[in-house]
Amino acid sequence: MTGRRAATRNIVVGIDPARDWHLALAWAADEAQRRRLPLRLVLAVPPQHDTQHVDDTPGQMSLRQAGTERLAQAEDWVRNRHPEVAVTADLLGGFPGPVLGGAARDARMVVLGSRHLSRTAEFFSAGSLVVPVTAQAECPVVVVGDAEHISQQPPYVVAGVDGSASATAALAYAFDEADLRGAALRVVCVWQRPLIMLDEEEVALRAQRTLLSEATAGLSEKYPDVHVTHEVLTGHPVEELARAAEHALAVIVGRRGRGGYTGMRIGSVVHGLLHRAHCPVITVPTG
Repeated sequence: MTGRRAATRNIVVGIDPARDWHLALAWAADEAQRRRLPLRLVLAVPPQHDTQHVDDTPGQMSLRQAGTERLAQAEDWVRNRHPEVAVTADLLGGFPGPVLGGAARDARMVVLGSRHLSRTAEFFSAGSLVVPVTAQAECPVVVVGDAEHISQQPPYVVAGVDGSASATAALAYAFDEADLRGAALRVVCVWQRPLIMLDEEEVALRAQRTLLSEATAGLSEKYPDVHVTHEVLTGHPVEELARAAEHALAVIVGRRGRGGYTGMRIGSVVHGLLHRAHCPVITVPTG
């Protein structure tokens, strides 16, 4: 089942033809409903042969048929969950990473499921989507490896701040996400003790607290209904952010500009959270 690309920028969700897609699709459908955006389901069918011609072998036709059926199931599931959400489904030929990367060019965000691969497996798995799409997409990318912790009261979202331009963009996105959900926002800065201390620790921590206050000042005025807390934690950024987000709806962080296919430029904190966090991870590009 296929559909034309919506004129309005949409939310794109990758449908895995071989594994359960409900968790990522539920997150994407709920977000589309909250933001009143159309939802586009994308399933990629990789070529079985190294050829520039259309592959119409029985094996390829079987893959396309299975993909069509899986998309139809997913589309019906979304319509039952949120009848008001405009949903289309596209079966596209090509390897999943490049296909989803191409779909991201016209998206407000891309939502992917995660198989919780190890770092090495994520880089070298032929079916890997998380690292290459996260590295290359010019829109926010959501990786849903575990469900939102909606039972936590009050619900909250975590945003990581480090003073960078990408963190500033992520913080603005986090305020918007918290406001849409009626959730609190925990703004976290993690300070790592350097090998050589030029100032006293309290001076360094005070500078981090000032950074948080300045970063959130204007946004707090824009989103007066969002309850914000500032936290300066000491330790490794990945471990501390993952711990802070243990019961969160999501953890939101910035990522550096577009990198190569391997995704080495997404940053060590982003890369670590994709494998360590037990809630959806939202990465936001600069600008």
